[in-house]
Amino acid sequence: MSIYKISLLIYVFGIFFHLSIAKPVIQIEQTQFQVPILIGKPVNPVLRIKITIEGTKPHQLKALSLQTQGTTAIQDLNTVEVYYTGKDTLLNKMSTALKLFGKKANPKANITLEGDTELNPGIHYLWVTCRLTDQANLLHKIAFQLKDVHFNESTDVRITDRPIMEQRIGIAIHQRMENGIHTARIPGLAVTPKGTLLAIFDARRESSRDLQGDIDIGLRRSTNGGQTWEPLTIAMDMGKWGGLPEKFNGVSDACILVDKNSNTIYIAALWMHGIIDKDGQWVKGLKENSDHWNHQWKNKGSQPGFGIKQTSQFMLVKSTDDGKTWSKPLNITKMCKKKDWWLFAPAPGNGIVLNDGTLVFPTQGRDSLGTPFSTITYSKDSGKTWQTAKRALNEVATTECAVVQLADRSLMLNMRANKNKGEIGSNNGRAVCVTRDMGKTWTQHPSAFHALPEPVCMASLYKHSFMDPGKQRHLLLFSNPNSKTDRDHLTIKVSTNDGQTWPQKYWVLLDEWKGRGYSCIAAVDEQHIGILYESSQADMVFQKIAVSEWPEK
Repeated sequence: MSIYKISLLIYVFGIFFHLSIAKPVIQIEQTQFQVPILIGKPVNPVLRIKITIEGTKPHQLKALSLQTQGTTAIQDLNTVEVYYTGKDTLLNKMSTALKLFGKKANPKANITLEGDTELNPGIHYLWVTCRLTDQANLLHKIAFQLKDVHFNESTDVRITDRPIMEQRIGIAIHQRMENGIHTARIPGLAVTPKGTLLAIFDARRESSRDLQGDIDIGLRRSTNGGQTWEPLTIAMDMGKWGGLPEKFNGVSDACILVDKNSNTIYIAALWMHGIIDKDGQWVKGLKENSDHWNHQWKNKGSQPGFGIKQTSQFMLVKSTDDGKTWSKPLNITKMCKKKDWWLFAPAPGNGIVLNDGTLVFPTQGRDSLGTPFSTITYSKDSGKTWQTAKRALNEVATTECAVVQLADRSLMLNMRANKNKGEIGSNNGRAVCVTRDMGKTWTQHPSAFHALPEPVCMASLYKHSFMDPGKQRHLLLFSNPNSKTDRDHLTIKVSTNDGQTWPQKYWVLLDEWKGRGYSCIAAVDEQHIGILYESSQADMVFQKIAVSEWPEK
């Protein structure tokens, strides 16, 4: 036999021998998502692990080793848990495959979680989750990385590295079915002269559905910058007005305004009494077991006129004790609605006080043809009387809006535009108009219909002024789902030039998963802003951000 043939046999035998003793290959990918980590939520998703088992034999997963580089303070963590979810990529608490793999209380910077789970050949998912302490700092962040995986026998484990992602801490203001409230929706946020944060929202008692329904305006107060919140109270409730059940006396879509000149806080909301059917007729004989439903923005669910059986009502309550107690609701429909309009309502979120003391609510309605529009309603006598400006746009149907006063004292109105539905091109963007005469005339802003994309959803616009350091700065802050199609990627954007541009370097992504998408921004103090929003992780979430994250240069 030639030397060549001998060499070839040795080479082939070597390959066969190597293959026969090679370790099984296990591929592992780790993915982190930008969603808030919430105080008050038992299970917060922080890291998804995908394990691919090659070959034909199962392997016993025995332990996972994690590092927490990027976590601000390990003391913020109460427990860390790992759940096995089978082939389900989501952390679904209802999944039959879901089971706890391991748990570590009071974790340290390097964490090893031990368990025993058989993994058959194929793809498997696990989720690393955490529970925060009640004292976790809202300005802190959480980050996890998978460093090692241990099986019952020697294997070739290949872990894909990824950049560290820091998730922001928040607090769950309301979770589904909490306090006897089925769903919380429609956020509003404001700070009082005493520094108290007031978070308002629809307390939808029986379902997540819009008006008509058993809905009150819920409120929670924080006196320590949002770190903790007092129990839920009710700021506006029409009860069983007119002898109808509460499910036919709902109030919704609230807007909060703090007048620091008089220390008075106002909440405006829309009241629907009974049901106006699709033909515009008030339904008689409603009882507790009646299943009639209609909505003020749907068909002829609200009609011209001022009467409670004709049109939804514009209601106002006020507080003079820092939001602890509230007046009886005052009906100002006749004061601010035109008789031939089908509907007139507050735009949810927050209102403002101008430099001259004028109180301004963003408002919305349906005109004499039922077409939606946006405008402002204001008071020049400290809330005694109110008047409504002209609609901001005639050519485009708009609804929920937010208002700010710019440096030149003009007012900017940022509006949800119905034309953006289905528009995924460069013409998708929030409607923006400016007025210099309290809404007698409006001018379309250069940023309109392109600068701020939307999936046709409520958004927040807020002007924040602060000293930095020794120099007065003004930021315009905007929040909405940063998408043209879906209510996901809830993002704060910042403009340093009164809304002319919104540089991407200033964007802050808070929640990339899909939620209901409404949000409201307000100051916490000069150096911090807060945001209350409808999150993928809870009905209502509060987060706090230092303005130092947006340096001047």
